[in-house]
Amino acid sequence: MAEEYSCDDAIEELKKLLSEKSELETVAAAKIKQLTADLEKAVNPVEKMKTGFAYFKTEKYEKNPELYEELSKGQSPKFMVFACSDSRVCPSHILDFQPGEAFMVRNIANMVPQYDKIKYSGVGAAIEYAVVHLKVENILVMGHSCCGGIKGLMAIADDGTKHSDFIEDWVSICASAKAKVKAEFGELDISELCTHCEQEAVNVSLGNLLTYPFVKAAVLNKSLSLKGGYYNFLKGSFDFWCLDHGLSPPLTV
Repeated sequence: MAEEYSCDDAIEELKKLLSEKSELETVAAAKIKQLTADLEKAVNPVEKMKTGFAYFKTEKYEKNPELYEELSKGQSPKFMVFACSDSRVCPSHILDFQPGEAFMVRNIANMVPQYDKIKYSGVGAAIEYAVVHLKVENILVMGHSCCGGIKGLMAIADDGTKHSDFIEDWVSICASAKAKVKAEFGELDISELCTHCEQEAVNVSLGNLLTYPFVKAAVLNKSLSLKGGYYNFLKGSFDFWCLDHGLSPPLTV
């Protein structure tokens, strides 16, 4: 019987060959890059979703029937979370929320606009439902590093020139955060200014939450707590602070 030859063995043989014949290394690297690109193009998006659901159903849904039976009766989350739509920033993964634990709103740069029954009725409806009907006990506004929305906010020209249909109007919700950061840290480079603004914009959103009468009432009667958070995926850290902006010790993984 022929000796079994695994994928790992093949990789080791390839490494050995490349070390012995250095002239092949550049060619091999280019070929591997091309093969990777071809494989990525070949991925069928529908199959990707089907495979993902199949995994969820067998590994999560069918292994925890009690949870999904309970969830079929209704939801009673303790948390509401405002998070960015950024594909790298999923609150359930980062904070290990399970189904039924957190009511989520995701948008560009995780912003909360001020109370406006016409302009921002979609956000208002979500907050009202979470606070008045679900009676969540905590609202977390979660900022993050390398936020494209904040970078866009910082790039808005002083004369108000716009280059998009929606984005600049939306991120201007936190224009006061930009102004504060530029006034306090104007000597820093743009990447550092963005980092400061990513966190200060969370504070603006926390303040905006208090313009919703039902949020303010719940905070005053101590049935609701407002919290800010900042996820730095470059450092693997998460900072929490309360409405008074008192920063808690960072949680570093």
